[in-house]
Parts: sequence; structure tokens; C-alpha cells
Amino acid sequence: MYLPEKASRARVREAENARRNRAEILKAWSQGQVSRRDLIKMGLFTTAGTLVLQNGLSPFAPSAYADDDSSSIPTGLPRSPLFGVQPFTQPMPRFDVLPRNAVSVLSPAPTAQANTTKQLLNAALEGVRPGDMGPIEGRPPGPIWAHQEFTKFAPKISIEATQEGAKGNTVYNPGVASGFNSGINAAASFLPRFHPSLPVQNALKLWTFNGTLPPKLMQVRYGEPVLFRHRNKLPFDVTQNGGFGRHTISIHEHNGHHGAENDGFTGAFFFPGQFYDYHYPIVLAGWRTINTAATDPRAGGPADSGGIYKVPGDWHETMSTHWFHDHMFSFTSQNVYKGMAGMFNIYSALDRGNEAIYDGVNLRLPSGTAKAWGNLEYDVNLMLADKAWDANGQLAMDIFDFDGFLGDQMTVNLVYKPSFEVERRKYRFRILNGAVARFFKISLSDGSPMIQIANDGNLLPSPVVVTQLDQQGIAERYDIVIDFSRYSVGQKVSMVNLLEHQDGTRPRRTVSLADALAGTSSDPCVGKFLEFRIVRNPATPDLSQVPATLIPNPDLSNVPVARQRTFVFDEDARQTTNDPVTSFRGPWGIGTSEDDALAADFGRVSAAPRAGTREIWTLVNEEDDWDHPIHIHFEEGQILARNGSASNVPAWERGRKDVYRLHPEGRVTITMQFRDFGGMFMEHCHNTTHEDNAMLLRWEIDDNGTPFVRPLPTPIPKPQGVTFEPPTQILKNAF
Repeated sequence: MYLPEKASRARVREAENARRNRAEILKAWSQGQVSRRDLIKMGLFTTAGTLVLQNGLSPFAPSAYADDDSSSIPTGLPRSPLFGVQPFTQPMPRFDVLPRNAVSVLSPAPTAQANTTKQLLNAALEGVRPGDMGPIEGRPPGPIWAHQEFTKFAPKISIEATQEGAKGNTVYNPGVASGFNSGINAAASFLPRFHPSLPVQNALKLWTFNGTLPPKLMQVRYGEPVLFRHRNKLPFDVTQNGGFGRHTISIHEHNGHHGAENDGFTGAFFFPGQFYDYHYPIVLAGWRTINTAATDPRAGGPADSGGIYKVPGDWHETMSTHWFHDHMFSFTSQNVYKGMAGMFNIYSALDRGNEAIYDGVNLRLPSGTAKAWGNLEYDVNLMLADKAWDANGQLAMDIFDFDGFLGDQMTVNLVYKPSFEVERRKYRFRILNGAVARFFKISLSDGSPMIQIANDGNLLPSPVVVTQLDQQGIAERYDIVIDFSRYSVGQKVSMVNLLEHQDGTRPRRTVSLADALAGTSSDPCVGKFLEFRIVRNPATPDLSQVPATLIPNPDLSNVPVARQRTFVFDEDARQTTNDPVTSFRGPWGIGTSEDDALAADFGRVSAAPRAGTREIWTLVNEEDDWDHPIHIHFEEGQILARNGSASNVPAWERGRKDVYRLHPEGRVTITMQFRDFGGMFMEHCHNTTHEDNAMLLRWEIDDNGTPFVRPLPTPIPKPQGVTFEPPTQILKNAF
């Protein structure tokens, strides 16, 4: 993927020239100036949908400096320059906590149905003529896209954010004092750069929530519904994107249990100058039928008094660690890579975020004690992502690498290889794989144990002690506890990535810890990426614990299986529709039967389970060359078997999950329930390059009552307003 460190100057110049030439094509395509069909006609694209590997045009073409054709090897991308920066020479910033405000501060006030008040549109938007008017809210209008149960779960707090280009952060709130943030002065302006000695990022290259670093954190709790107002302040002109990314956006609260109108559906995107109100009821699954009187203290959220606010639903469905990111159709990878990603901590009666409360319900996981709930002193969010930048230090991406784009530099919380100061006590780390195509496998540099307590958004039935975490696919979250009391003040220990990639198709191999530390791997992202510095003894005793039982799985033995389905993830997908907005032709696809992969079309209904039912789905990887982390929206599932056997499911996958890693030629059988809310949802590969190149499908669920119909009409967003059309296709046996 990248040139060796000792590559000759001639090859580096060749690669840089090829990347510049390729970037011009990428830019034209990303801005809609040319189509794939145009590129095929120009001889720059193959009919299979890949850029021609031509020397001088592609850095992956055979080198012009090879001795002969038989020894020609791909040149590879030039390495990202570090401008003399050394690893572990900057502190790791904690996430920037978004303010929680009263709903009354929102203007205009939120409404159940989309706010269709008209405004004058900016003529720089594509398809807009001078004088055109359009709605202020980009949510599709009408009762089908109204907030479900908006009155029952009326918002109690509001959280606001914008999407805009990079700028300095003058209101950074890490949620902790500087002593728990490695001494960072939050009052100083936090500039948008990967290291203090690296260039400040251009406002067209880096697009983040509020336009600032560090990445953002939402803190929410059961029993307190949230109204998240998201304003699109990206450039009106689609060509002002720095060469990749799209200014239309749709925010997915990853695996939130709420209606599809708030799920960030890939086709429910909105435009610059608009806002979108997302209603997050923060409820336990099964609230309509289980513990309806809200009498079980294990089903609840933390009260300000330190007690429990009881809620209906199944306490076994309690969730903890989510994240939120852009889900724009065919541009998710580019927009997330540009910075549209944050994390979302959910606090509950069980996972209170206060380790001192001992009431027989609170698990007392590492967190802190200063507040009744949501303490962050010893509860740390980590977002891992590989990045690359060009010769000028500006963020760079190759959007035509359809196998999956890899960066050559590791970042944690969007800064290059930082250090983090810790006390001699237990810490909880919520680790998100926020990469495009890279998997991680984490160890500590001394090989000492870690305790895994969660996989994806959910605490495991029991903790698992490991010295190496399992491969972590894109979008997976692993919560772990590290006990630093075994170290002395002044010692250091690092997180190490052991997983080597050669390209974006799948991990190549796990290297030994010794080899990773020695730096012998050809993959520049193998090795140390986060250094912990043990700086002091804790001022107060460590009151946290890791109990032997966390959250047992829901008992589904009395829930009948209504149906079984198979989904096949494969390449060489065919497209059976031609809607110019909803369909997309790409090399990847998903079939609902063997050897029948279809390219993405968010107007096609591929599955429609009935409300109130349980189904068993089998996910199949047809090929031996690819590894696909599959995400199914809305409901957690339980893995029943890998490759047909329950014994193949490791302990750390025996809880509830929302991302399922499909190994080469692998099968995963899962069970899911469909309840509480309705609408259209998605299933896709979370190697977001695969997703954006057609490995995505739509499934939908009604709620057995108005306003829903079967099938649902497809939203078609335009600046002048969202219209609807019938589904482009309904697959046989979808219903």
C-alpha cells in the first residue's frame, strides 16, 4: 500500500507525481464533474469499476524504474511526511463533551413532523435556481417520518452541533480537570492539527462536528430522551470539498434503539443551510411488552440524587458505548475519514458512571465519584483511526481504492501517536475502531493482562481476561479495564497494534509482540500507538470493581422464530435498478440467496420482518480474499454459531452485538428481534469503502399500525424539499 521507508528518491518522486495526477481525477469524480461512465469512455476506468493501473496515473501501477517487466512491482503511495515529529511527544486529548441544555433553548422549537418552514436557498447548491425556496429542516416531511412516540418520550434535554470545516476550538470541554487530561489547558485554543508540529488542517480537508478537535462525546442516560439538532454548515458549493467528501450528510447514532427517522438512513441526507432534528428516546428494547410498569430497579437510568430512575423494558438489553457518524449514500467512508465521527456514552442503573455507589445494582466499573453519574476521570474514550496526509501535511484519501483505503499513520482521538498520563489504579477504556478499512489487534507492550468487559455497545455476560484482544473490525467497540496499580510511578507501558495489513481487503497476519516492538513489519501502523505514563498514586482509594457477572443475555427460549434468512456478501455485484438517486453500481454487493449479490439501491426492499417477531439470519462471506465487518442497524443480535457451530463463538462474542466480522469463507448465524419502532433501516459492510461501493441494502419493519404502510415510500432529498417515490424493487420473499 505504501512505499518502503528506504525507497529510492526516484520512486518517491514517481509515486508523488502519480498521486497528484490521480488526485485530479478523484477530485473531479467526488465533485460530480465526471461520472464513472465518463471515466470508462476516457479509458481511465475499467468496466469492473476500478481505476486503470497506468504508470504516471496510479501509484499502484508497476514502477517505471523496475529492471524489467517480470520484476515490476507496484510503486505504492508515498509515506505521509512527519516533518521531524517523533511519536509520543504530545498528550492525548480527552473527547470534547457536547453541552446538555434545556429543550427550550432550541429555536425554532422541535416538532414531531419535520419543520417545513421555507427559506431562500443559496444558489451555489446544485439544482438550485435564484429565488428557489426550500425547508429549513432536511428531515423528510409527513407522518411516516415523524418522530415516533414523540409525546410519550418527550425530549428532556437538547444537544446541538454543527458540521463545518476545520477551525480552532475555543470552548473545549474535556469533562475532567487538566490533571486527568495529561495537563492539557482546555482554556487555550485547540487547533485542528494532528500534532503541534504538524500543519494546521485546511477547512476543506477536515470536516468535523462543530469544525473542531478533539472529537465530540455525547453523554446520555436512560429515562432522559434527547433532541439532537444537527446543523449543516458545510460549503454550499459541492466542489469545495478539498478533493473528497460530500456536503450532504445523514448522522447515524450507531445502533440506537429508536425509529428509523432518527437512524441516519443513508438516503435521508440533508443539505448545507438546513438542520435535522434527531430524537433519541434512550429506551430499553422491549419497553412495550417487558417490565411495562417500570418496577425493576435494574432497568433504569442514574438519577441526579444518586438513585435510579426506573424505566420500562428489558434490563438485559442495557447498552453502554455507542458512536455517531455520517451515513451519506456512497460517501460514508470519505465523510467519516474527514472527521465526521464522535462517541456516545449511555449511562444506566447498571453502568452508572459512579464507582462509589453501592446499592446492589450499580456494577461500580471504573469511572470516578465527583458527580452522581457520568464521571470520566477513569472512564476514557479512545477512537483509533489510521490517516494519511500529502506532502503539505493535509489530510489525503484515495477514494478509488475500492478494496479499502489504509492510512500509514496511527491516530488516537485524531492526534498522531500521543501519550496519556494515568494513576496507579484501574481505568476503563472504551475503544472504537473508527478507521475506513483497517482492523486492529491490541496488546500491551509488556504482554500483561487486560480485562474485556464489553463488545460493541453492550457489556458482556462475564468479563474475559486476555493478553491480546481479538481482531477489532471497523465500527466495533471493545471496552477494557487496565489495572495500572501493578506499575510504579515513572514507568511507561504502551498499547500496541499487532495486526498487519498489506491492503484493505483483510488483515494479512498477526505479528508477534516482539516483532511489532522491533518495527520489522512492512505495515507502518503495526507497533506502539499510545503510550501510558504512570505519573502518580491516586489521591483517593480506587473504589471500582469488575464483577464476575455483568449483563446476562436476554432469554429468547420462549420467543418463537418466525423466519430464517440468508445474506451473501460478495464482489462482482449486479445492479437491477437504474434510479439516478437511489441506485449505485459498484464492485461489491449483498444477495439474499447464494451467488446473487446485488449492488446497493436504497430504494430496493430486500427484507421486511414483521413487527413483534424474532428471526434467524445467516451472514455468508463467499470469498476467501475478503474480511467484512457487517453492521445491522436498530437491534442487537446474539451470535448463535460461527461456521455452523456454537463452539466456534469465543467468550468475547457471546454477548449482544451490532457488528459481526465475516472472516474469509465464513458464516455467522445470529438471532434478532424486531420491536418497539418501525421504518426503513440498513445492513451493510462497515469497511466503509465496501459500503460506499454498493455493499449495502435496505430492510424495513412496520409497527402494525398507522402511519406505516408496506412497503414504505423512498425519500428523495432535494434542497427544495424531500419528495417520495415507490420502491424501485421489492425482492422476492422480502415480506
